[in-house]
Amino acid sequence: MRSEVSICWLRRDLRLEDNAALYEALKGPFPVLLLFIFDKNILSKLADKKDARVTFIHRTITKLNIDLQMLGSTILTRFGKPEEIWSEILDEHDVKAVYVNHDYEPYGRERDDALAEYLRSEQIDFHTFKDQVVFEKNEIIKADGKPYTVFTPYFRQWQQKLNKFYLRAYPLNKYSHNFLPLTAQELPSLSAMGFETSTLHFPSKDFSSKLEAYEQKRDFPAEDATSHLGIHLRFGTVSIRSAAREAIAQGAEKWLSELAWRDFYMMILWHFPHTVNKSFKPAYDLIKWRNEESEFEAWCQGRTGYPIVDAGMRQLNQTGYLHNRVRMIVASFLTKHLLIDWKWGEAYFAEKLLDYEMASNVGGWQWACGSGNDAAPYFRIFNPELQTKKFDPELKYIDRWLPAYKQGKHVQPIVEHAFARDRVLKVFKEALNE
Repeated sequence: MRSEVSICWLRRDLRLEDNAALYEALKGPFPVLLLFIFDKNILSKLADKKDARVTFIHRTITKLNIDLQMLGSTILTRFGKPEEIWSEILDEHDVKAVYVNHDYEPYGRERDDALAEYLRSEQIDFHTFKDQVVFEKNEIIKADGKPYTVFTPYFRQWQQKLNKFYLRAYPLNKYSHNFLPLTAQELPSLSAMGFETSTLHFPSKDFSSKLEAYEQKRDFPAEDATSHLGIHLRFGTVSIRSAAREAIAQGAEKWLSELAWRDFYMMILWHFPHTVNKSFKPAYDLIKWRNEESEFEAWCQGRTGYPIVDAGMRQLNQTGYLHNRVRMIVASFLTKHLLIDWKWGEAYFAEKLLDYEMASNVGGWQWACGSGNDAAPYFRIFNPELQTKKFDPELKYIDRWLPAYKQGKHVQPIVEHAFARDRVLKVFKEALNE
């Protein structure tokens, strides 16, 4: 006879501590079976079969499985399309309830809506919770009930509302006895899923020692002054609540504001899902992009002739990481100097960044382009040379990632700055009827 169970489906919350959905599942009346699905709908779109993010997920699930074995249970791990996997699981187990944490991306929302409808037809309860952000959806809104579309007033209310209630941890240890007793199961191997092990370095979860340096040196890419926590927030190996608590404890106001930016972009994506492939400001969809493929390729490979841009792209290609200041510089260069559609750059970052999050990435690219929910005018155009003088004055960052520049062997600039600036202003004005 099949035992009655609740299932907690892990997706972007790969941890056994301070996990909202898992906490609620374990508090419930049925033993809890943890589930993780290597989603074919997502993995089939990854061109690089050494995609480091898949290796990271596989290692994380392996570690969680070991931890769970200490509690006498295991993670049910499958490879396939969720809509097919769930049918199999319901044949194998007497599922009474399913618990998940909210996903704000269009695919995740469609997937979860479909699952909720399917479970309802099977008389199975479906519960979903906030976990990957501090505030979501309609928790921070204007007096008229509409969502904020500019960060500064949003952040002001975000700060005012923030208190211990929203940052409290979920004490899972009290209920860990409620995991379904199971013997260990092997995970599908990377090779069985068509992937190879990546050799890229994954940053530590220990970010607390970095926050003091971040407050002072975050804009200088040669300094090791960022937390490198992005991949852990992306896949939920670190709780957003613990990150915010630590920031407050250390008085790391700038870093805390970055967590608020992340919430902001998640909220924007929820309310305005069309921004994934259309401009937040519709007029910007009328821009006549040049979209010169050879120039895009030069940008991707770090061969534009602008050292700070090329150093950044080479750091991205080699490590899967790109310093935030340099992200802004390379994004501005692609959209403004080369007049290439921001969606091209967004897609390239989606392919390369270890910490890729759709909401923040789309938001950041539209910010750089000027098409997003931003109070700044479109004629903000980063001058790569001035950015270098200000943020890499001794060329330490450039020397590290672009040694050819110091040796006098780097390529000539692909376009002249003043010419590119005049050109983009003319094209944008025409599109915006200014």
